[in-house]
Amino acid sequence: MKKNLIILTLLAGVVPTLLMGCERDGTAITSTPEPVAVESTPPATLGTETASGETGMLQIVANGEDFVRDGFTTKDGWKINFNHVYVNLAEVTAYQTDPPYNPESGSPLNPKQQVQLDGVKTVDLTATPENPSPVLAEVPAPPGQYNALSWKMVKGTEGPGAGSSLIMDGTAEKDGQTIAFVLKVDREMAFSCGEFVGDQRKGMVSPGSQGQLEATFHFDHLFGDAGAPADDEINVKALGFEPIAAIASGDQVNMTTTELQQALTPADYQTLQTLLPSLGHVGEGHCQESASS
Repeated sequence: MKKNLIILTLLAGVVPTLLMGCERDGTAITSTPEPVAVESTPPATLGTETASGETGMLQIVANGEDFVRDGFTTKDGWKINFNHVYVNLAEVTAYQTDPPYNPESGSPLNPKQQVQLDGVKTVDLTATPENPSPVLAEVPAPPGQYNALSWKMVKGTEGPGAGSSLIMDGTAEKDGQTIAFVLKVDREMAFSCGEFVGDQRKGMVSPGSQGQLEATFHFDHLFGDAGAPADDEINVKALGFEPIAAIASGDQVNMTTTELQQALTPADYQTLQTLLPSLGHVGEGHCQESASS
């Protein structure tokens, strides 16, 4: 009787162990290996994480679109190709806001988190096929959706953008005439923008991963676009290139903002000044512009 009790007791301990070594389909596993400690490898990022592992990376780029990279035809028939388009960007800041920031509402931007880039970044928006959107910076950022972006366009103090906030260097061709132009804008502007609008959602940062935001510049707002209908708003409001061609000397225009003010008609110069704030976007998303201080 005691032997039977001993056998039953042993079976009671062994059977659950055997059952635990079975797959869901009922196939028995004859042996169970000892647990082995595995060292986990964090996801690859372009920067380091915090000790808690909760920091991701945020890449911020500047995009002049295909109008700048590939050239385009203005509303008045000038084929423009850019050699360089330099912009000087300062205080570039990405935000997580709640509620979402709408720059056209007049409501304040209420950040929960923000990441700001140091210094002034001078970029050439013509970029290259290998790097179509120049990277301003890649910085550690708390996880979440960065649904607002702000920056200032300021006069550069050194390098190719020195003395101007924006320099457009290119050529324009029409009816066999070619005009080389360099237009140097010294107006400083500050842009506050909401969520990126485009084919892809941008601004999402997860722990250990990289998100991206984009400061976008729409140069068709200045010159118009022959690919759009003549009565399209983009063309109705645009300056076009004809007023610039009209002030060329020896098929060249190389002027600062002050010189443009003297050479253009008052109406054309005012149109240029009115259009400059419309350069800044986040994809197709709009921005609020104010004078930089």
